[in-house]
Amino acid sequence: VLPSPEGPAPSVSITEIRQYLRAHDIPFHDGYSCLHTPSLFTAGHADQPPQAGASAPYTLFIDKTTGSFLCTATLAEGTWQDFQANVELRHRGIPPASSEEMEEDMRQASEDARCIWDRALPLWELLDEEETNKTKAMFGISLVSNATLKRFGVRYLRTAKSLVFPWFSPRNTTLKGLKLVRVEKKGNTIAYLEETLPRIDSYHNLFGLPLIGCRDTELVLTGWELDALALHQAAGVASLALPRGTTCLPPALLPYLEQFKRITLWLGEDLRSWEAAKLFARKLSLKRCSLVRPGNLQPRPLEALNQGLNFTKILRAALPASHKSIISFRQLREEVFGELSNTEQVAGVKWMRFPELNKLLKGHRKGELTVFTGPTGSGKTTFISEYALDLCMQGVCTLWGSFEINNVRLAKIMLTQFAGRRLEDQLELYDEWADRFEDLPLYFMTFHGQQNIKTVIDTMQHAVYMYDITHVIIDNLQFMMGQDHLSVDR
Repeated sequence: VLPSPEGPAPSVSITEIRQYLRAHDIPFHDGYSCLHTPSLFTAGHADQPPQAGASAPYTLFIDKTTGSFLCTATLAEGTWQDFQANVELRHRGIPPASSEEMEEDMRQASEDARCIWDRALPLWELLDEEETNKTKAMFGISLVSNATLKRFGVRYLRTAKSLVFPWFSPRNTTLKGLKLVRVEKKGNTIAYLEETLPRIDSYHNLFGLPLIGCRDTELVLTGWELDALALHQAAGVASLALPRGTTCLPPALLPYLEQFKRITLWLGEDLRSWEAAKLFARKLSLKRCSLVRPGNLQPRPLEALNQGLNFTKILRAALPASHKSIISFRQLREEVFGELSNTEQVAGVKWMRFPELNKLLKGHRKGELTVFTGPTGSGKTTFISEYALDLCMQGVCTLWGSFEINNVRLAKIMLTQFAGRRLEDQLELYDEWADRFEDLPLYFMTFHGQQNIKTVIDTMQHAVYMYDITHVIIDNLQFMMGQDHLSVDR
């Protein structure tokens, strides 16, 4: 749930952050999406000012958009207000609170991960070569060498028929969590099912990070762990995989990407990956990003490895993310061809449960507004929660503003629709369905009744930056605006 209207994190501008740092004599330099400063958390003594010696490594990163900070040396993190509080404490000679108190959930997840990790085997140590080959073929990684698997520490859990990808802390290589990936065949199509420890919203693993050297300045960012393996093997480039694929790029990961002067985003082969790449490039700073355009000759990296394509050629052809304000058709030519050759995908994300709606609206597309009207009690909320849930289950990050009914009731409706059963009659199933529901990219605004429109829009913008929201629902406009605005051109 996003911060409540009484206490949303007050927004801070980059100018205010710079003024504050200068006023407290904290040296900093400008990065791509963060400001870099020496850490308040690494100094051994409370009386050492944060700028102790010019040689102090700049391991604290302050997000230019939100003011949140992360110290990559101690993993201390918090809001801009927390940062200011720590600076004030520092001036009074009180050492900052230790960040060692790992939350209980994270500690539990780490222990569970360790148990699974110890039971999993390196792929090349299975019973015999035949089993290894069969397993590799099942995941489409027959061409990925054992040396690559070993380098990235990939293992196989026999009992769950899953590949196991580790999340090591970049600070001291302790195991923080895991991702398990298994294959499910549905007719001729293959689906990859993923499970993470800890839960997906706390799983911030940039897979491959411990292998990055401090001198690496170029990076290829992918949406999938197996793509990172393929890239490293075929092109020898530094490559990382995002924890949630093309769904979102959590701002907490940005400090780890600051060292790279050039980042190429090669996220997948469909148009949704292309849209996500453009969105992420804005967060990472357009001037250092290039995008690999999806197409027949440029599939996702694993597919490119299996087809024997030339990686260097594909990476060289990546398009710069920033373009000038005026362009010619020649620069748009490829994009237009992409739209013509992928008419289905251009129409947006299709609803699974509403084939008739797909005929009317074609699909959910960014930048479009749909208004549903009807008399009170005609089922608008019930229908729209089903309609939004359908997209959310397909990975569309969704933000709900329910101004008429409260979030508990709305979540109850959606959970019932998600489970497809009356949970009040089967309470023993509640936790199982609630766990699955919790993993959806779904967020609720905590407003209720009439609101100041600016506050609502600020909250939406914050949510778009933090969670890469691409679908916002307002239910309903009349309640949000109140009766006073009836004369205004809404």
